[in-house]
Amino acid sequence: MNKRIIRLMAIGFSSLTLVACGGVATKTDDTADVYDRGDAYTGSASDGQMSMGALDDPSSLLSRRVIYFDFDRSEIKPEYREILEAHAGYLANNAGVKVTLGGHCDERGTREYNLALGERRAKAVSRLIGTLGVSGDQLRTVSYGEEQPAEMGHNEFSWQKNRRVELIYRGQ
Repeated sequence: MNKRIIRLMAIGFSSLTLVACGGVATKTDDTADVYDRGDAYTGSASDGQMSMGALDDPSSLLSRRVIYFDFDRSEIKPEYREILEAHAGYLANNAGVKVTLGGHCDERGTREYNLALGERRAKAVSRLIGTLGVSGDQLRTVSYGEEQPAEMGHNEFSWQKNRRVELIYRGQ
């Protein structure tokens, strides 16, 4: 009887260890991967590629690259439509520019649920930008679930900041 309990405990512990060793990001399409903020492209506008000036001008809608979501939702709020239209226009006019759409969640919910919700959020932004004339080759989606919080607190302010999709521009 004791040997049986020990075997069951060993199997349970092994299973938990394997689950804990799982990766953080989930690919949401064949080209999705984890983005590196350090590789943003800085080509010139004259060669049909990204100009950082247009993206970093604080008076431009293009400088706003975070879309926030309501709790447990993946629908894009109307106040973000104009921002996403500006990004879509920029991408449509700069075919060599690519953007990674990173979906994030707050800490509430299971890890698996939050990875799926982050994916739905990233895909919602991708779908909207795609309907505005941007090539799917320019868009990559990835979900980080709750693994990369913007705010570390355990309160509504922090949770609101963590329910987001970040647009990260990349070179070719």
